[in-house]
Amino acid sequence: MGETAVDPVGDTAVETAVGTAVGTANNPVSGSGIGPGADAGDVPVPGVVLHRDALATLRAWTGATSEQERLRARYVAHLEATGAAGATGATGEDAAGTPGHGVLRTSVPDHLTASTLVLSHDGARVLLTLHAKARRWFQLGGHLEPGDRTLANAAAREAREESGIADLVVDPVPVHLDEHVVPFCRPGTGDPDRPVHHLDVRFVAVAGPDAETALSDESLALRWWPADALPDPELTELVRLARARTSADQVSPDQPGRDQASTDQAGTDEAGPDRSGPDDAGPGRAGGA
Repeated sequence: MGETAVDPVGDTAVETAVGTAVGTANNPVSGSGIGPGADAGDVPVPGVVLHRDALATLRAWTGATSEQERLRARYVAHLEATGAAGATGATGEDAAGTPGHGVLRTSVPDHLTASTLVLSHDGARVLLTLHAKARRWFQLGGHLEPGDRTLANAAAREAREESGIADLVVDPVPVHLDEHVVPFCRPGTGDPDRPVHHLDVRFVAVAGPDAETALSDESLALRWWPADALPDPELTELVRLARARTSADQVSPDQPGRDQASTDQAGTDEAGPDRSGPDDAGPGRAGGA
């Protein structure tokens, strides 16, 4: 659990991964980027603290494969190019020239997203959502917001919103990266030959044995799937790495960064009757459209 200095994500965020990040562990100021004793010039541009955390997290992380390392370098280069005032290459009303804009959706064609693979307490099942736009089964996740202070905090927020599990805790160490084209992401580039790319950073959480899920208005369905019978083979590597991360020899149940439980509602569909439709009804691996 020591790959980064980012603390486990609960209801508040602690930016110990970034020496210059504002706020304190005992008294963070949610959503403002302003903490006690912060320099007047070190605030309040949306995304700055989040950008610092993302860059620190990805610089410290090591991918499990050469492809994951290639993506890590790609993400770091994007963040380095979009982290200072006057950065170029972004469009959108609030994007170009804004410090830290590379983590927000106003950065196009590339911006970060954060997602979470939620495992059952025994690791045998995964909670997936049927994405309303892409009409494919994904892990839970979405865009980063200006009030998010860490990548893991953003992933936890999205996972709680989309799962209905209010006390879900996300392990702060990423398990997987994935870059994908999302034509329906807005604001777009205005050029169909230059679509938006989501640079997704993926985390893992373990739900409690008594956790109850609830469908959000962003999903068509929410369902527990057997980890060895996934609806999309593109999820296989993510699930494998997430299960390895949470295995008994790496993370004990009483360590921080891992939720204490899961659910036994395997095979249930929170939307009622399956409304999945054809899996090819939408392009891309959305993750934050």
